[in-house]
Amino acid sequence: MNELTLHPNVYATGNSKGLISILERVWVREQTLGDGTFYIISGFANYNGGVRFFEVFRKHIERGGRVVSIFGGSTRQALTSKQVVREMLGCGAEVHIVNRKRLMHAKSYGAEAAQGQMLVVTSGNFTGPGMSQNVELTLLLDRPSTRDLGFSWQGMMENMLHQRWDIYSPSLDRLNTPAWELLYDEEAATIVLDDSEEATMVLRLSHADTARINATSGSDASLGTQYFWLSKDCYGFFPPLTILNERGHKRTYSCLIRMRFVALGHEETVRVTFEAENNLDFRLGTGPLRYTGLAKEGDIAAISRVGESSYELRLYEQGSTAFAALAPYATNFIGHQGKRYGFISNQEFRQAVREQ
Repeated sequence: MNELTLHPNVYATGNSKGLISILERVWVREQTLGDGTFYIISGFANYNGGVRFFEVFRKHIERGGRVVSIFGGSTRQALTSKQVVREMLGCGAEVHIVNRKRLMHAKSYGAEAAQGQMLVVTSGNFTGPGMSQNVELTLLLDRPSTRDLGFSWQGMMENMLHQRWDIYSPSLDRLNTPAWELLYDEEAATIVLDDSEEATMVLRLSHADTARINATSGSDASLGTQYFWLSKDCYGFFPPLTILNERGHKRTYSCLIRMRFVALGHEETVRVTFEAENNLDFRLGTGPLRYTGLAKEGDIAAISRVGESSYELRLYEQGSTAFAALAPYATNFIGHQGKRYGFISNQEFRQAVREQ
């Protein structure tokens, strides 16, 4: 069945919520790993754009499949990062970089296998914001539709790679070749957060988020680590999740951020973790809130990104004026227990809670 979505959670003609959901259908639910080839075409790419699928790609290739990608590159613009290219190559994928002097705006994804071809045409780049936060339109054409069109992934990719464009194919054993000069470093100290990424997550807290906040030290309720559980649509809200777990069999991706806990007047480094092979949710470490009693189930946590790796966390109790102003922004559900979240710009957030 063909599908069209406008994300985040704006409009959909089928069961998929947005680009990530459609790609899960194409690369996970309706595809046998190891069978055929996955394709990615995107002018922009960063690490968090692929973090949901790196393990899928790795298993697909290990079982005999292929992953072929074409990204945009530039010596002056931050288009595709070294981090995402290293990870893709580490999975065994084929990566091609088109020098930006031939502008490549196409964004398309899909799969080719014995049972046919699936084609995703979208405005969403292979980046964290493109996959989850930006307003992006996505159209999936299923196997009967691509057959009726006479579409061929192999034919399209061959035609692209045989153009007289400035195309490079980087490899991990030659990191000093010109291909790597077209890629930017996501973790460089000079990276400045774009204004569009200065956003606030409005999160209605659940019992799991607040049980340890209200627990007594040494009680059964205090056991375990203090986290806030976040939606899997957070790929564009955090820095690159390049820290891999060293223990356990299921892969997790993490990053460290600097969090200011406003109610405590305290700031410290905390960990954000994405569980790639478990429930696909994000976990935000909020250890300083344990035992403080500062938040209860149903209250709102406002998490503001104020720098590339700098955040601020504020809490608003039910019944407060600020809670009433922020609650309408938490429109998207997490799971089936009524937990909700949403994003607004930092400017809108300050206006909503009257903070100047």
